[in-house]
Amino acid sequence: MSGEVHVIDHPLVQHKLTIMRKKETSTASFRRLLGEVSLLLGYEVTRNLPLVMEEIETPLAQMQAPLLEGKKVLIVSILRAGTGILDGILQLMPSARVGHLGLYRDPKTLKPVEYYCKLPEDISERSVLVVDPMLATGHSAAAAIERLKERKPKDLKFLCLLAAPEGIKYFHDHHPDVPIYTAAVDDYLNEKGYIVPGLGDAGDRIFGTK
Repeated sequence: MSGEVHVIDHPLVQHKLTIMRKKETSTASFRRLLGEVSLLLGYEVTRNLPLVMEEIETPLAQMQAPLLEGKKVLIVSILRAGTGILDGILQLMPSARVGHLGLYRDPKTLKPVEYYCKLPEDISERSVLVVDPMLATGHSAAAAIERLKERKPKDLKFLCLLAAPEGIKYFHDHHPDVPIYTAAVDDYLNEKGYIVPGLGDAGDRIFGTK
């Protein structure tokens, strides 16, 4: 089974992403734009959420109207940079549940190391959206999905701002059943594991730590 990759090429997404790529874009502007882009990406990634009909009463009449079916979506942020996407999506779905996975990339091996995990108990009853701005080597994202599969969620999707071909391949070699949603697939990874042309280190640009 080959994995799905959905590139969200909406003009507003692409325009805002271009501004984020510019090295002169300030921390404040980068953070604001990431929130705006994340809201737009969230709109696309939730397009197929199941609905159920419920009888309601408007000021004029009773009617059958659609509501989201089942328990609220769970958004799992891969720390620390995933927070930037999480904040934008919560504007779209303020009642969504939130989980956090702390993973950092070992600078020598580029492999993920887990240091934190906090998830709801009823994850098996929820659709899960995992968020992280960059799918670079794919190691952290694949490790996060592996951890979540242990809890047997209803379904899983992965959302990022940018992806590298190497990261997509690694991710789908390990999880061909999990679709990837992204604003762009860039050219390649450099020797330090950064996406090129990319936008630099997303965490540093969100939080102004470099």
